Amino acid sequence: MDFAAMMKQAQLVQQKLHEAQAKMSESTVQGSAGAGLVKMELKGSGDMAALTIDDSLMAPGEGEVLADLIRAAHADARRHLDALNSQVMAEAAKDLGPGGGLPNMPKFF
Repeated sequence: MDFAAMMKQAQLVQQKLHEAQAKMSESTVQGSAGAGLVKMELKGSGDMAALTIDDSLMAPGEGEVLADLIRAAHADARRHLDALNSQVMAEAAKDLGPGGGLPNMPKFF
């Protein structure tokens, strides 16, 4: 493969990665726990965008249950976010040849 073709392929990789990163940063996912009693929305960066807690969990003595459900909702949202980010990166790499990289180079993803 000549150098010019390799540079063009490298520019394509850079463009695809930039597009994938932009798409991931704009995305949001929702996780829930306790049959929807606690819901959490995460931004693509992993920052919490929203937290919804059912009023029934505000009773005295429910603090430990509420904390557990918040952690579970966060874990659920994080799994959704990781899956979405993996999908976005796989889509970005699909046009980059076998293994998602340049020919004769290490695999990127």
